[in-house]
Amino acid sequence: MNSFVQIHTEVKEALAGGKAVVALESTIISHGMPYPKNVETALAVERVVRENGAVPATIAIMHGKCHVGLSAEQVEYFGKATGVWKVSLRDMPYVISQQLYGATTVAATMRIADMAGIKLFVTGGIGGVHRGAEASMDISADLTEMEQTSVAVVSAGVKSILDIGLTLEYLETMGIPVVTIGQDEFPSFYSRKSGFISPLRLDTPEAIASMLHTKWQLGLNGSVLIANPVPAAEEIAAAEMEEHIQLALAAAAERNVRGKEVTPFLLQYIAQHTKGESLDANIALIKHNAATGAAIAVAFAKLI
Repeated sequence: MNSFVQIHTEVKEALAGGKAVVALESTIISHGMPYPKNVETALAVERVVRENGAVPATIAIMHGKCHVGLSAEQVEYFGKATGVWKVSLRDMPYVISQQLYGATTVAATMRIADMAGIKLFVTGGIGGVHRGAEASMDISADLTEMEQTSVAVVSAGVKSILDIGLTLEYLETMGIPVVTIGQDEFPSFYSRKSGFISPLRLDTPEAIASMLHTKWQLGLNGSVLIANPVPAAEEIAAAEMEEHIQLALAAAAERNVRGKEVTPFLLQYIAQHTKGESLDANIALIKHNAATGAAIAVAFAKLI
């Protein structure tokens, strides 16, 4: 076990007993939503994972350690504290060595989950190729991490603020399977539709668990992106969302927002200009992903 990884007792016992465990990120707590919605959502997502038969392991960095599994008090701290680092892979050595507080992105959460032996990770939506990346070269480390780390990711697709088409092309180039649950079209985070056909489709947690088991038994390292469309009753139509995205992108450009600050800026701008509708959809899709991810984790645990 890596000396920089500290696993919560409940999570450690579940892993030792071969039980289903689901990793959860902490960026959504510190950088994804306002307080107290962030804390309420994080704890609700953990409850959903439990209700569906798995053990939740929210991941964050503090006191020079990667913590796998947080207490309710620790979740509250990350939800209220200011100055918490948004930690991707490049930031991990600095934040850990300086004993800072860090909320982990998809890439960092995947890496820490892998260190702990967790195979399923649930998030809202992954990062990807940003719009205009042909000029900015802005491509999320989430994608390069998925190429090498054997932790499957359940999300509502790629964040719709990104270039979904280019992201799917990048995932294909890196050999990362992309499978959508229950429909042929790849979802776009807030919306069930994106205009792009999903490379693969499977309809049950058991079928996806079988695919994961087969992939890794074949010695094919790397992730699988499991796209779980937002429930129809909670979605925002893709055309409507695109109008808000264009306004958000223009605002980001005007204010010269760059790097890892772009995504939280865009999501906050959209939440404000949809009068909270996008935040409600975000919360709904994360809970939906948690239920699906837990079901896949339970099915996968039966295969190993």
